[in-house]
Amino acid sequence: MSIRGLSLLLILVSHFSHAATLTTKHYIVSITSNCMEGEVTCNDVTYTGQSKKTGDKITLKGRTLHTYLSNGTPSQFLGYQFTHGNVTYRVSESGVLTVTQGEKVLLSEQGKWEW
Repeated sequence: MSIRGLSLLLILVSHFSHAATLTTKHYIVSITSNCMEGEVTCNDVTYTGQSKKTGDKITLKGRTLHTYLSNGTPSQFLGYQFTHGNVTYRVSESGVLTVTQGEKVLLSEQGKWEW
């Protein structure tokens, strides 16, 4: 393999997507980070949620959530956030799927992560 080919392969591998699946009582949610490995924050995360009851799916784009230090540096990872119109989907690091519309909670379910 040429050096150019090896360099291209390394670039592609370093951009490899990282995925995890959260299974709750009513939903299966796949989260895929489309950012470079090692990036602390990511504004290119894909959410694919499927209802266990109906089989309906939704795919959304979103970002990671973090706490921030006073100097603006990202600190603790909290989870992910996705929006669809005025509905917000949050998936916490601890495995809680929460769907809200404004202040109204439409869904809140604890799940189990598979990495």
